[in-house]
Amino acid sequence: MKLGAGTQASPLAAKEKTTLARVPARGLPGRGGGRASYVEAAPEWRATTRQVCGLWPFIAGSGTPMVGVPIGRDLRSAATVCCDPISWFARAGLIANPSMFVLGKPGLGKSSLIRRMAIGLCGYGVQPLIFGDLKPDYVDLIGALGGNVVCLGRGQGSLNVLDPGAATAAALRLVGDARRKLSEDALGRRLTMVAALVGLNRRGRVTDIEEAIIAAALGVLDEHHRPGEATLVELAAVLEEGPETLRRVTLARDNDERYRAATDGLQASIVALIDGALGSTFARRTSTPVSLAAPLCIDISGIAETDEKLQAAVLLACWGEGFGAIAAAQALADAGLEPQRNFFIVLDELWRVLRAGEGLVDRVDALTRLNRQKGVGMALITHTMADLLALPNEADRMKAQGFAERAGFIAMAGLAADQLPAVEKVVALSQPERDLICSWSSPPSWDVVEEREAPPPGRGKFLIKVGGRPGIPVEVVLTGAERAVNDTNKQWRQR
Repeated sequence: MKLGAGTQASPLAAKEKTTLARVPARGLPGRGGGRASYVEAAPEWRATTRQVCGLWPFIAGSGTPMVGVPIGRDLRSAATVCCDPISWFARAGLIANPSMFVLGKPGLGKSSLIRRMAIGLCGYGVQPLIFGDLKPDYVDLIGALGGNVVCLGRGQGSLNVLDPGAATAAALRLVGDARRKLSEDALGRRLTMVAALVGLNRRGRVTDIEEAIIAAALGVLDEHHRPGEATLVELAAVLEEGPETLRRVTLARDNDERYRAATDGLQASIVALIDGALGSTFARRTSTPVSLAAPLCIDISGIAETDEKLQAAVLLACWGEGFGAIAAAQALADAGLEPQRNFFIVLDELWRVLRAGEGLVDRVDALTRLNRQKGVGMALITHTMADLLALPNEADRMKAQGFAERAGFIAMAGLAADQLPAVEKVVALSQPERDLICSWSSPPSWDVVEEREAPPPGRGKFLIKVGGRPGIPVEVVLTGAERAVNDTNKQWRQR
């Protein structure tokens, strides 16, 4: 029988039509239905407006900073995040101080983040400087960048704190007030270093009379020795000889007994520096001069962690030598004799630095206040804010907390929930940001296939906070070329 124009379709055809109209977006369930249980994300490409200008307006701009070293991708938008303290201060004007403070539990990639910034800044012409690598974490990186590695410690090298260093050569190129200022700065630095070492070794402060005696003795040495020749051994010999210049300072005049009474304690302390617990590290001429012509790392990892006195003394000497070289470079730049250069200074394992000895908190405090004037950027790295509040002296604790408060921005890796209240005294955190930071501190799971512990969920992930602005969650992914210089567990890998 034929169907006319007004005849209705069969019930079977109507059912098939209804079924096709109700097919879900992922397909029909059941065998042969073709249901897709997982829908892949659409492919994405990233490019500059110059490269994809013909696609306008079908593009979306990034909401993350694009000035500085590319450190990773935003965890929310996958946009590239560029960040480093020098570029954000000098080029972008995003922060008021070219410094950063890094917090996070061990093993989450704090040092890897700083190494990424050091590599990028080196490409921009900024020299990375590590004045005291305690682990070491930066020796391989500086070597790969073609820089200089100076090893200090028992049997590994020596550093003469009486050596003016780079200031001598720089002063010869200057004239007038510039030369006088640099020379006096070098003399003051040497006086400060000798007094600091004596006070650290005797665990007591150096008196004003003793400082005057040291200054006079340094003047005598400069008259009879070329720069860098005299060491603490010659300084002790001058005190023993007692020339007229020193006797006038001590008001001893021709009274030998009064002179001995005024100088014996200081002389004994200097002899203890030469022959005591600090060994020969400061008793000989500098084995490898500090040069800022290339990236620099002073490796002090050969000093045992239990040898706190030597560790503190070498750190003080390294900082004095390093910042003396920076002062000489800046003096030449101010005089127009050398191009202006900027430096990126890394103070890793800050908690060990601050606890190493008396005077180190004040030294770090002075550095963090003057980095803008000295043309340097700085990265301070520690585990938690509790590290800064665990110092025995209340004044030191207040100064240490100021390091984080004055930093241009803070980069936080995974932290425990009980550590966040101390952080919130410095920067404000929203509840989602707190949850994110706590989730990154979760312990890793077991990989039953590889029969080993899986990487921690928070490795390489940081929340960048600038004041009260919303944080930028970013993940740092190392390239193949970086992995070889980012392994801080070499001793375990070799096993």
